[in-house]
Amino acid sequence: MQVALVIGHANSTLKHASMEQKKLLIVQPLMADGRHADGAPLVAVDILGAGVGERVMLTSDGAAVKEMFQIENSPIRWATLGLVDDSQ
Repeated sequence: MQVALVIGHANSTLKHASMEQKKLLIVQPLMADGRHADGAPLVAVDILGAGVGERVMLTSDGAAVKEMFQIENSPIRWATLGLVDDSQ
């Protein structure tokens, strides 16, 4: 799992069938401190309704993607697994 900041949305005119009607996010992975970037931005498939400025938990686990999307084979590499609650 990886914490990331949603920095934008992506659009695609052609998608794999497993990603039809799914929202694509541009996310910036964050280091453990939750503030500094950890690598380049990624494209993640979102089923939670996350928006720009929110922190999300990402997964690249194939088994989790299969269960979340109810699909056997998909090119999905990163998907949102949860929203990070920043309230304290």
